[in-house]
Amino acid sequence: MENQQNYQLKEGEKVTPVMLYTEDHLVWGDVITMQAIRVSTWLRTPAIPQYMTILNAHMIRFTGKEALHPETFTELYIPTAKIIGFHIKPPQQDPLDYDPNEPMRKMEPVTALVGAFQFNGYIRMSTQTNLNRYLDVMKETYTTIYDIEITQPNIPAMGVVRTPYAMVRGENVWFSPRIA
Repeated sequence: MENQQNYQLKEGEKVTPVMLYTEDHLVWGDVITMQAIRVSTWLRTPAIPQYMTILNAHMIRFTGKEALHPETFTELYIPTAKIIGFHIKPPQQDPLDYDPNEPMRKMEPVTALVGAFQFNGYIRMSTQTNLNRYLDVMKETYTTIYDIEITQPNIPAMGVVRTPYAMVRGENVWFSPRIA
């Protein structure tokens, strides 16, 4: 973990490096959760906080013509309702959250436009549906995209972030089918 801090953890707590995306910010840093919390699916649980606390936070704004320089904060409190993309910072990861041998499921290739970022990955859905119907009946606030390559199309020098899965806030993300 980059710039690992000696946090004062209580019994049963853990530190996990994460990356999150808002309409015009990229933030990365550490979150402290209970050991039992699966951080990669945290935003779909009742344990989701009103404000996400990011420790040792780094933030880049995508709001105009200014140079993209990371700002750093010891602590940064972000309204969870503003988070439209979230994942564990690679190379760390949780185990998959599904059984790959489950019948009648498929991985549908999609592009998700997450603020200033493009997520190319797959949504897991029934073999009996398509992306349009899936999005129409999706009830969860956050949905999972798998096997993702994340880019910032206007700034190719930022490179590609690859992660096994991320959560995206459906009502703030635009989706497009893509050819795998």
